[in-house]
Amino acid sequence: MKQFFKMMFASVLGVFVAIGLITVISVVSLIGVAASLGSESGYSPKPNTVFKIKLDGTLSDNATENPFAVFMGETENVLSLKDLLKSIRIAKGNNNIQGIYLEAKWLNTGSASLEALRRALIDFKESGKFVVAYSDTYTQGAYFLCSVADKVFLNPQGSLNLVGLNSETMFYKGLLNKLGIQMQIFKVGTYKGAVEPFMLDKLSDANREQINSYLNSIWGNITEGIAESRHITVRDINHFANEGFAFATPEKTVECGLVDELKYKPEAEAYVKELAGQSGKNLETADVSKIKKINVVTKEKSNQIAILYAEGEIMPEVTTSPYDTKQLITEKVASELIKLKNNDDVKAVVFRVNSPGGSAFVSEQIWRQVVELKKVKPIVVSMGNVAASGGYYISCAANKIVAEPNTLTGSIGIFGMFPNVTGLFDKLSLTSDIVKTNTYADLGDVSRPMREDEKILIQSFVERGYDTFISRCADGRDMTKEAINEIGQGRVWTGEQAQKLGLVDELGGMEKAVEMAATLAEISDYSVTNVSTSKDFLKDFLEKQLGEVKMSLVKSVLGDEYEYFTTLKRIKSISGVQARLPYDIKPL
Repeated sequence: MKQFFKMMFASVLGVFVAIGLITVISVVSLIGVAASLGSESGYSPKPNTVFKIKLDGTLSDNATENPFAVFMGETENVLSLKDLLKSIRIAKGNNNIQGIYLEAKWLNTGSASLEALRRALIDFKESGKFVVAYSDTYTQGAYFLCSVADKVFLNPQGSLNLVGLNSETMFYKGLLNKLGIQMQIFKVGTYKGAVEPFMLDKLSDANREQINSYLNSIWGNITEGIAESRHITVRDINHFANEGFAFATPEKTVECGLVDELKYKPEAEAYVKELAGQSGKNLETADVSKIKKINVVTKEKSNQIAILYAEGEIMPEVTTSPYDTKQLITEKVASELIKLKNNDDVKAVVFRVNSPGGSAFVSEQIWRQVVELKKVKPIVVSMGNVAASGGYYISCAANKIVAEPNTLTGSIGIFGMFPNVTGLFDKLSLTSDIVKTNTYADLGDVSRPMREDEKILIQSFVERGYDTFISRCADGRDMTKEAINEIGQGRVWTGEQAQKLGLVDELGGMEKAVEMAATLAEISDYSVTNVSTSKDFLKDFLEKQLGEVKMSLVKSVLGDEYEYFTTLKRIKSISGVQARLPYDIKPL
């Protein structure tokens, strides 16, 4: 019997050792494959090559390539605005690149990013090279971008979805009432609409006013850009939208001057091939991943301008999936600002902010380090699609602020919400009892409504936070608190409107922000370096491998409902007073 147990133990031990070895080998192999996928080598285009840009997926300011996504069945394509702008500049100066071919599909982004790309394409055309666009179906955003092309082609059975802008808000008050949940709301700001879905059943007049204002501002910039590129009038574009011509036959797009010709994709590519002077059977193209690897000789310079990217919601550090490409702004941004302040080679910083806001506390920590850095060297904020509420909080202390005309910004206001689930407890026949040592030890107990003295405390806390917010803005923008309060109140402005109000200095993109930073630093000979606060996918993979197996299973079971699951997780992670936009931004 003793021999039997020894043999059994040896066998079991052997099995576990084998499993361990297989796991180690698998992980090492996976890391090796991932490393090879992420590695870059130089690329030399053949003569007459066409730079093909497929406008398909989500456009992010500084998307990080995830080498593990392929192993987890992730199919969503994430484009990097930084890489696209860089690649267009490289293609402009490379003699072997004859032009750009835009293939528009379903592009998910805001109009501010599209404005930056439009400028880059217009600049590219100044080299004398061509830009041609084709799509089976143009979304509004993709068409706004593609309208700068020398030729715009549409599939003979395709459509141009130019219908105008809208903003939809869902209200939860009725649902919460049925569930027996009451949201106890504390806010400062007439226009701070983030809490309206929990207290109203339709938009307030003030919220409707601000939405109408910024939508018309954005639509005006879009139509003016299209009109200029297509040599038609804004009235022509609005006529197309108002008459519902998006649902008419494709010939109507040509008739209205929005599209040059109706062509099938092979015909459009044949046109591009001929334009590029190619003689082969297939169109010779290179995508962004290749173009950005073209070696461009640059002289090493001691003076640097660093671009620090801050993209996503502002939140405390949370555990996230190593395969999740969703960006977050945490106190890591504050740490990076400290490093840049202490780096003597960095003479100025461009702080790229693309955020709807979030935690007021984390925003304050980042704001503080912007102030500290400004004491040592200039810092210029470049705003992306949205830099509002907490996003404006972390921007306001910079030396200068540059925004796109269609950037959503402002929303200077804060709020807090506390649920009271007494009604739900009654429906479920649940009861609770509390023992406490002090008066406010149970503040936040969801099983009862707040007492009046508690409400006074919380409202005072929120008002103090708002006073701090407008004080930060007033100091940073060299304005009075009264002036900031007048244009604050949680109201959202476009970059174009914000400039007139003094919340923004100039309109433009990253290139203008860099030039401004160089001027403030009094340097003319410099190099630009990028600093990202994005996650390290390899490190996260090694640290969270087992946890991700669980998340992968959840994702496979929930399917399309996984998005709701992640939203609930995000809500759970929200704590403290919030300085954030009242809604998620709907892409064009």
